[in-house]
Amino acid sequence: MNHPELCRRVTEKLMRTIFHLDLDAFFVSVERIVDPSLNEKPVVVGADPKYGRGVVAACSYEARDYGLHSGMPIKQAYRLCPNAIYVHGSHGEYGRFSKAVKYILSKYAPQIEQASIDEFYMDFTGCTHIYGPLFMFASKLQKEIWNTLKLPCSIGIARNKTIAKIASDFMKPRGVTYVLPEMEKEFLAPMPAESMPGIGKETLKHLHHKGFYTLGDIAGVKEDYFSAAFGKYGTDMWRKANGQGSEYLSLPADQKSISHERTFHQDEMNKCYVESILFKLTGKVCQTLRNNDWQASTITIKLRYSDFVTITRSKTIKQTDDDRVIFRTASEMLRKAYNRRVAVRLVGLSLTKFSPFSEQQKLFESAEERREKMLSAVSVIRSKFGFDSIKVGSF
Repeated sequence: MNHPELCRRVTEKLMRTIFHLDLDAFFVSVERIVDPSLNEKPVVVGADPKYGRGVVAACSYEARDYGLHSGMPIKQAYRLCPNAIYVHGSHGEYGRFSKAVKYILSKYAPQIEQASIDEFYMDFTGCTHIYGPLFMFASKLQKEIWNTLKLPCSIGIARNKTIAKIASDFMKPRGVTYVLPEMEKEFLAPMPAESMPGIGKETLKHLHHKGFYTLGDIAGVKEDYFSAAFGKYGTDMWRKANGQGSEYLSLPADQKSISHERTFHQDEMNKCYVESILFKLTGKVCQTLRNNDWQASTITIKLRYSDFVTITRSKTIKQTDDDRVIFRTASEMLRKAYNRRVAVRLVGLSLTKFSPFSEQQKLFESAEERREKMLSAVSVIRSKFGFDSIKVGSF
């Protein structure tokens, strides 16, 4: 019996032990593997600064010394660091290295939740008897990923996912942080409020306006106050600041939705441009569907205006994984929903109500079956050469 299977059989009553592994500056690390001349230089992965539109997808720690960070407008990044090396990105390579990391983790972890291309949660509850002290084991895991793939990473260890994620960011790069049970509140208390995942610029402004600057400030008041001030999200903030969080991983079979969204750098009034972004989002969610051999039936669009009014619209159709069908449905909902003379800040698309894809063998292929084969070929090409290597349909 292998080690992950032994761990899986350990009783659920044991105290949880969750790892959060975050690949340090992942896109930059991969670019440096592809092109070693980028080592020890300020590197920015993202849009071309010559065109001025777009954001920084990732940047090296050398670039961060100039004040650059992910999500920063590319024009601002160029002003701060014109001598950086700006690269568009080797998207196919990112997926390949991410899969290689997951393969290493799967040799040890009983359960893995891949939160993004460069983030993984693992449940090592009850595995001390097999791997020994888990702080030392995390260092070993870190070393194996570096020796095998030359990818640096940081690991946080805690009783729940929220604390483990915050801990993985605490000693970056190449850090291992173990938050001992019952020490969560003390660990969080001095941290700035924005250290908590999910607290963005607007929420941070509201928190500062009310006198909350650290996670200790949030934890120090009654839960009822935060519920009244910030609603359901306030309750969630308060609980996380007090060291609470989900103790169980979301496994692929439990996934309830696939979604992608885009926040515009500048609020957008051009409806055609918004629809073109929706087209790209459709390609991404449909590719994820096909990667998992799923089909979906409920399509939901999300639209957020510049005044932060947010609306959603949903429609249920016949099960499909076809970009054309899903985009046609989504764009119809978008045109009906976009009825205000206000700029758009964000557009998003999500799919729910999944079912496994099943191929039906028939003597003669219908047009729909031929298209299914074409989409399968598209998935193979994107897997090898990156998402942007081929486009489905036209806009």
